[in-house]
Amino acid sequence: MIRISANTQAALADQKLQRNLRQTLSKTLHSRNEAVSDVPNWEELRQYARDVKTHTLSRLADYLLELEGKVSEQGGRVIWAETGQEAVQFVLDLAHEKRVAKIVKGKSMLSEEIHLNESLERAQIEAVETDLGEYIVQLATEAPSHIIAPALHKSRGEIADLFVAKLGMAPSQDAVEITKTARKLMREHFLTARIGITGVNFAVAETGTIVIVENEANVRLSVSVPEIHIALMGIEKVIPRTSDLAVFLKLLVRSATGQTMSSYVNFLNGPRRNGELDGPREFYLVLLDNGRSKILADDFLRQTLACIRCGACLNVCPVYQRIGGHAYGSTYQGPIGAILTPQLRSLEEAPEHAYASSLCGACYEVCPVKIEIPHILLRLREKVQGEKNQKAAHLPFEKLAMQVWAWVMCSPSRYARLGRWLRILQKNFEENGKLKLPFPPFNRWIKHRDLPALPARSFKELYSSSEKQP
Repeated sequence: MIRISANTQAALADQKLQRNLRQTLSKTLHSRNEAVSDVPNWEELRQYARDVKTHTLSRLADYLLELEGKVSEQGGRVIWAETGQEAVQFVLDLAHEKRVAKIVKGKSMLSEEIHLNESLERAQIEAVETDLGEYIVQLATEAPSHIIAPALHKSRGEIADLFVAKLGMAPSQDAVEITKTARKLMREHFLTARIGITGVNFAVAETGTIVIVENEANVRLSVSVPEIHIALMGIEKVIPRTSDLAVFLKLLVRSATGQTMSSYVNFLNGPRRNGELDGPREFYLVLLDNGRSKILADDFLRQTLACIRCGACLNVCPVYQRIGGHAYGSTYQGPIGAILTPQLRSLEEAPEHAYASSLCGACYEVCPVKIEIPHILLRLREKVQGEKNQKAAHLPFEKLAMQVWAWVMCSPSRYARLGRWLRILQKNFEENGKLKLPFPPFNRWIKHRDLPALPARSFKELYSSSEKQP
């Protein structure tokens, strides 16, 4: 079971984390706002993207079959994986069949979701993250703390110290020197790995094209140098037409990094053809469900699958801004993680995610595909509370307490008498106008909150006395 509350206090007390979050997120938000302001029809594009996603999800099976056909026509092979374990097993079986000892990986949150690296390590297959942020957290044996910027929680100094300790880099906090060190090592891995694994931003059903957006060219090298390319894709990443891409790319890049366009946008159509100088000789597209069909079955909650993983909702979220990504204890963080994790896993495994929000609505305002995150959070909270109520129905004490409370609330006179008794009793627990209740569950509730004492006179008493005055 994931308990966000258990991680929150440590995150709030970590001054380095707080400083890194403030500095990085403020810059990211500023860049995003400037990039969006340059697009006069931004809201129209958001609505268009939402409509395309809504339509696609309503006919998801059809578009996935169309995609499979086009990929197969171009010499690729499509693997359908119902669970994360099935996807992992395919990668392991292929690596063993080809006698591969090293795999390079372009950034893929899906591989984090299915814990691919851990499985490869147990099988004694070296997996090297080639995205700089992913490589940093891999060296630190940590999980990514952000969908777009995995090492957002670390400062330049912390990264420099990590490179000195792990890679033998000469002490330096120069960003250029740090990047050079990583680039030199990456080149060696690209040239010796025989399998490259990447994620997928979009897959076009109409043409079978796999689209991957990046800024470091590591994805391009991961798919063009190794002899085998495996693309891991959640089934929700498919879009119908190539003509839709221009809109989605404009929305994704501005929302994610504040750029007008990423440095590299890779359009991949199967393995290398005769006469081509580079590219994989074998291409595999793994279509992973892993709980997504369950989300798709709910007409309202299925909009969760429209997410294009831009990370904008994380950057603007007041909760994420204070606790960072690791406090969520899950692959996906922030508002999208708060709604996606309980659905991909279960409410029992992630009972607190739906409550990790102030419901301010900022996530909806920046979402490029207009996912109604606050309303989804409320729906999930309703489900969590419904399960609690069912359990409480079997507890005699709670059932009796609710019956007594209902009996009091149905009578104005009983309610007034209860108020008078409570005002008398509270004198034993009042301190500076606040109640200090030493017994559960009140002592847990007021640990991080103030519980004001009841006023000396109720509103009804004040109102009655005011009526008597001339």
